[in-house]
Amino acid sequence: MSFKIDRGLFKYDFIDHHAVLCVPVDADVKEIRKRYLQIARRLHPDSSFTESDEQKQLGNEFLSKLVNPAYEKLVGDRTRTEYILILSQIGKRLLQESTSVTLNTDLGKQLAQAPNLDPFYRSAIAKLAQTQYDSLEQVLQVIAQVSELNLVYLMRSASKSSASPPPAQPKVQSGISQPNTQKNPPPEPPKEDSVVEQYVRRAQSLIDKNQFAQAKVELQDALKLEPKNSHCHSLIAMVYLKQNQLKMAKIHFDNALKLDPNDERALQWKPKIDKALGQQSSDHKVTSSPNNGDKQPDKSGSGGLFGGLFGGKKK
Repeated sequence: MSFKIDRGLFKYDFIDHHAVLCVPVDADVKEIRKRYLQIARRLHPDSSFTESDEQKQLGNEFLSKLVNPAYEKLVGDRTRTEYILILSQIGKRLLQESTSVTLNTDLGKQLAQAPNLDPFYRSAIAKLAQTQYDSLEQVLQVIAQVSELNLVYLMRSASKSSASPPPAQPKVQSGISQPNTQKNPPPEPPKEDSVVEQYVRRAQSLIDKNQFAQAKVELQDALKLEPKNSHCHSLIAMVYLKQNQLKMAKIHFDNALKLDPNDERALQWKPKIDKALGQQSSDHKVTSSPNNGDKQPDKSGSGGLFGGLFGGKKK
C-alpha cells in the first residue's frame, strides 16, 4: 500500500517527517524519541487499539512505511542536520512564492494570522498529536493538516528572520518648504548566516553541552564546504583535544595557523600539545627499553595527557 498526501509540504515533493510524528519542526531528539514510542505502542499489532485484522495490517503499514522512516531520519545527527537545513531553504522559497500558496485548513489560516506565532503553533501541534493515530482511517488527513501548519510556520519564521524595518520617510506638507537636511542612509538588511556559519554555530552550542562527537560531525561538514576556514580548523582541533586525540588536534591547529598565523586558540594550545606529544614519545621510549626494566608506566591516575593539558584530574 502506498500513502499519498498532497497538502502542506508534501505538495512540494517533500516528505514531512515532522508531520508524520506530529512534532514541531524544531523538536529536539528527546521529544522526537518520546513521541515515536507513543505512536509505536499505539500501532503495535498487540495494541488494544488495533482490534481487527484490517486495523492491525493498516497500523503495521503506517509504522513500517511512515513512522519508522520518519524517526530514523530525525534522530540521526547527520540526517537531521541535513533535513533541517532543507526545511529552512523550503521556508524561504515558499515565502518568495507566497502568492501561489493555498491554505486548506482553518488551523493553517488561523496560524497565518496569529499574532503569537510560536505559542499558537505549538499548541495546535500538541492538540493534534493527542488523537493523530486514534482513527487509522483519518491518519493521512491529520498528517496533511499538521504539514500545512509546518508550512505556515516555516514561511512566517523565514519572513521574521529576513524582515528589516523600512527607512523613515520625511513628511512633506503641501505648500510648506522643508529645511534642507541630509538624509540618513537606510539601514542595511541583516546579514544571513552562511551554511558554514550555521554549522559552526551548532557545533559551538554542542561543545558548550559537552556533546563533542556531534560537534565534530558539524565541523567536518563545514570543512567539506570550506576546507580553508581557519576558524573551523581551530574549533575542531579543540574538539579533538577534548576527546584526548592529541595528534588530530595538532594537525588541525597546524592547519589553522597556516591559514591564520594570528589564530589565538591555536597559538595558545599548539605549544602545549607539542610538549605533551613529546613527553608521550619520551615516556614510550623509557618504558619500552629493555635496559630500563625498573622504569614503569605512570599509574598515578593523574588524568594522563588530557588531564595535564586542562590542569586537573580526568573526571
